[in-house]
Amino acid sequence: MTVRQSIVFNGDLGSGKSTVSVEIAKRLGLRRVSVGDLYRQMAQERQMTALQLNLHAELDQAVDGYVDQLQRDIAASGESLVMDSRLAWHFFTDALKVHMITEPGEAARRALLRPSGPAESYTSLEEAKAKLRERSDSERNRFIVRYGVDKARLRNYDLVCDSTRATPAEVITHIVDAYEGRLGADVLRDNPPLLLLDPARVYPTEDVSVLRDLWDTGFVGEVATGGDESPEPLKIGYTGEYFFVVDGHRRLSAALQSGFHLVPALLVAEVDEPVVGGMSAVDYFAAQVRPGLIHDWEAAHSITLPLPEHALLAAGDAVLAGEPGAGA
Repeated sequence: MTVRQSIVFNGDLGSGKSTVSVEIAKRLGLRRVSVGDLYRQMAQERQMTALQLNLHAELDQAVDGYVDQLQRDIAASGESLVMDSRLAWHFFTDALKVHMITEPGEAARRALLRPSGPAESYTSLEEAKAKLRERSDSERNRFIVRYGVDKARLRNYDLVCDSTRATPAEVITHIVDAYEGRLGADVLRDNPPLLLLDPARVYPTEDVSVLRDLWDTGFVGEVATGGDESPEPLKIGYTGEYFFVVDGHRRLSAALQSGFHLVPALLVAEVDEPVVGGMSAVDYFAAQVRPGLIHDWEAAHSITLPLPEHALLAAGDAVLAGEPGAGA
């Protein structure tokens, strides 16, 4: 079993990376360093909000320069630690690079429930959602311009974990298992990232009516008994906003029927990368994922998937054309 030196966390605002990184540091007996705490302290000292400091940092390189050098020094020290930082994955080499994601509305709800401070406060769910998005976009643009790296690109990371419905305990267990070589070792070694996705947020690309054995109680029972780390990883495409099945509908259905909050997956195509026949992930998703297909999958599994923009437009066109069942 090979254990990497450090674990570095990046992730969506409100994804729970601070909570998870604190507990993992305790469990593994490692020192934890939080760049987010440092930025909040810098914002407070300048009498700014966190968003204002982000926007200021786009113009003043000294803000990032101080923090960047701190991270370079820590990475070069060779100390094994847990690092909570939006850019540590760029500075660390021998580390498990974890990227945490969550549904934007859930992230805003969590941010609103946190104790407010001078550097970060919100008065409504919509304000929290808008400001979190603005902060994330500001950071992303700054990193692209200043470092030539895109924090939204999943292939920057070793492990991507969706915390939308998973409890902190579930997330912690999966990350520690990956760190210590018990989960996804082959994927982490040969074809990262390993995805740990919320099965209720993954879109199908085939109609339920043509998929066989979705309700095979024997197979579903095996998956349920084996636990959420047991299924063979799904093969997944990613548009930059939505995850979709390339191969593994039966396993995804079994995970939903078993009540799993996380399911392992392999990223086969991201954004402009080809899925099949030279078709990019974005184009494949738009071609395959139709309103009726989403509705039938939702009804079969008692979940709700937001209609992507292309599907909303298709549904609107169907209503205008007076197609039977449109808008149902």
